[in-house]
Amino acid sequence: MEVVKEPEPNTTMRKALLVINCIILSIGNCGGPLLMRLYFIHGGKRVWFSSWLQTGGWPIILFPIACAYMYRSRTQPSSENKLFFMKPPLFIAVAVIGTLTGLDDYLYAFGMARLPVSTSSLIIASQLAFTAGFAFLLVKQKFTSYSINSVFLLTIGAGVLALHTGSDRPANESNREYVSGFLMTLAASALYGFILPLVELTYKKAKQEISYALVMEIQLVMCLFATIFCTVGMLVNNDFKVIPREAREFGLGETKYYVVSIWSAIIWQCFFLGAIGVIFCASSLLSGIIIAVLLPVTEILAVIFYKERFQAEKGVALALSLWGFASYFYGEIKQTRKKKRALETEMPSAPNRLESV
Repeated sequence: MEVVKEPEPNTTMRKALLVINCIILSIGNCGGPLLMRLYFIHGGKRVWFSSWLQTGGWPIILFPIACAYMYRSRTQPSSENKLFFMKPPLFIAVAVIGTLTGLDDYLYAFGMARLPVSTSSLIIASQLAFTAGFAFLLVKQKFTSYSINSVFLLTIGAGVLALHTGSDRPANESNREYVSGFLMTLAASALYGFILPLVELTYKKAKQEISYALVMEIQLVMCLFATIFCTVGMLVNNDFKVIPREAREFGLGETKYYVVSIWSAIIWQCFFLGAIGVIFCASSLLSGIIIAVLLPVTEILAVIFYKERFQAEKGVALALSLWGFASYFYGEIKQTRKKKRALETEMPSAPNRLESV
C-alpha cells in the first residue's frame, strides 16, 4: 500500500518565521547604515569602533536563547536539557564565518566613513550579483526565469543609483579618500555576497538538526568572533582610549554619542539575525534580494533625515526594485501553486490503490 505524503505540519510556522525575519532584516538593513552614517557625520572618526558596533550587541541574543531554553524545559521535560546545542564541528565552521564577518564589518565601516548613504547602492549592486553567483556554486541554487529577472532588475536599479553618487561626495574629502572608500565598499559587498551562501552551506552540511533556536546560537557565535576580531583592531588602533574624548567632542553631545552607539549595536543585531533567519526559512538568494530591495527605502530615509538630494534616478531605482521584488515573489507563488496542483492530482488516486489491496 502506497502512502501519499502530506504537507509538512510546520509549513505555516516556517512561513510565519520568514515574515518575522524579513521584518527584522528590514529594520536592521535600513536603520544600521543610517545610524552609522550619523556617527560619522557628527564627528565620529573611529572606523574600528564603528565596525565593532555592528556585532558588539551579541549579548542581546542570549535573552531569546534563554527563552527558547525555558520553553523546551517546559514542553519537552524528557529531552536533553541544554542551553546550547551546537556541536564542535558546527561551532568551528561558524567561528570561521564570524571572523570573516568581522573583516567585512571593517571594510563596510571604512567605506561608510568616506561615502554618503546614497553610495550604498554600490554595495547592493554588486552584493546581490555575488550572492547569486556564490549561491549557484556553493549550494547549487536553482534559478527560474522570475528569480533571474529579479536579480537583473534589482542590480540595474541599484546601479542606476550609483550613476550620480559623485555629486553626493562629502565636502573637504579628497579624491584619494573617496576612491579608497569606493574600493573598500566593493570589497565588503563581495565578501558578504560570499558569506550569505556560506551560511546556507553550513546549514546543509551540519551533522545535526537545524532549528531556529540553533540559528540564534549561530548568530551569537558569529557575532562573538566578529566582535573579537574588531576588538583586536580597536586595541591596536587605541580606540578605547580615544572614545571618551570623541564623545565629548561629538556634534550632538556626549550623551547622544553613547545613545547612537548603543542603538547602532542593537539595530545591527536585527540585520544579522534577520539575514541568517531568512536563509534558514528560505535561501541565501532571498536574503540577498530583500537586502537589495530595501535599498530605495534607505535612500528615501537618507533624504528625509540627512537632507540628501532625491534625484530622478532614485525614483527609477525604487520602481525597478519594487518590480524585481514583485517578480521574485510572483515566481515563488507560481511554483507553490504548481507543487500544490501536483499534490492534489496524486490525492484522488490514493483511494483506488487502497481499494485494490
